[in-house]
Amino acid sequence: MKNKIVNIPPIPAVLLAIISVQSGAAIAKTLFPILGATATASLRIGISAFILLCVYRPKIKLFTAPQWKLVIPYGLSLGAMNLIFYLAIERIPIGLAVTLEFIGPLVVAVLGSKKIIDYLWVLLAAAGIMIIAPWKSDTVDLLGVIFALTAGAFWAAYIVLGGKVSKIMKGGDAVSVGMVFASILILPFGFAGQGFQFITVNYLYMGIALALLSSAIPFSLEMKALSQLSSQTFSILMSLEPAVASLCALLFLHEVLNTNEILAVIFVVIASAGATLTAKQKTVL
Repeated sequence: MKNKIVNIPPIPAVLLAIISVQSGAAIAKTLFPILGATATASLRIGISAFILLCVYRPKIKLFTAPQWKLVIPYGLSLGAMNLIFYLAIERIPIGLAVTLEFIGPLVVAVLGSKKIIDYLWVLLAAAGIMIIAPWKSDTVDLLGVIFALTAGAFWAAYIVLGGKVSKIMKGGDAVSVGMVFASILILPFGFAGQGFQFITVNYLYMGIALALLSSAIPFSLEMKALSQLSSQTFSILMSLEPAVASLCALLFLHEVLNTNEILAVIFVVIASAGATLTAKQKTVL
C-alpha cells in the first residue's frame, strides 16, 4: 500500500481519499445501532493505528522535539474530528453533517487565498453548501448540528497541522503516529459507551474494512497530498465531500437526490475543477 500511495499524484490522491471516506461512512452508520457512535469510532481509529504502524514502522526514537510538537496535536485533532463527526451523523443525515462540517475547511480556504480567482472557487463551493443544506427544516437535531460544526473546526485544524507536519516528517510516519494519539483520545469514550461488549467476529471484520476505507487509506492519501498542495487548494478540493456523501447515500442507502442536491453537486464539481486548474500552476504532478 505504501509504494502505491507514493506514486499517486496529489489531486487524484485527495479525490480517492474523499470517495474512500464516504464509502466508509456508509459502513459506519450500519454499526451505530449495535455498537454506538463512540465504540464504532474507537474500533475504526484503533485498528487504523495498528495497520498504519505495521505498514510504515516509524522510527519513533529518531523523532525530534519540533516533530513531536506538531504530530501530537495533529493526531489529537484527527481523533477529535472523527469522534465528533460520528456523534453528529448519529443524530443527523450524513449529507447534512458533511455539509456543515465543511465550513471549517472553507474558512481555511478563504484565509489562505492569495488570488482573486481563488475566491471564485470558494464562492461556488459555498453556494453548493448553502443549496444542499436544509435550512428550512424544523426537524434537524440541534445537538447534531453543533457536533457537525465542531467537527468542522477540528477538520480545519487537521488541515493546517497536517500541512505543517508533512513538511518536517515523512507522511507515513506522521499519519501512523498521529493515529496512535487519535486512538489514545478516542478509546476512553469507546469504553465509556459500552459498545465493545457487542463486538463479534463479523463486526470486527467490518471494523477492519471501516478502518481501511475511512482512516488508513484516506489519511495516508491526504498526508501525501498535503505535502504538495497548499492548504487552501486542498480545502477547496475537499468541497467535493458533501456531493460525494450524497452520492454514496444514493448508492448504499438508496436515497434519491433532489433538485437542490443536484445543483449543489454541480457547484462543488465546478469549484473543484477550478481548484485543480489552479493547482497545476502551483504543484508538480
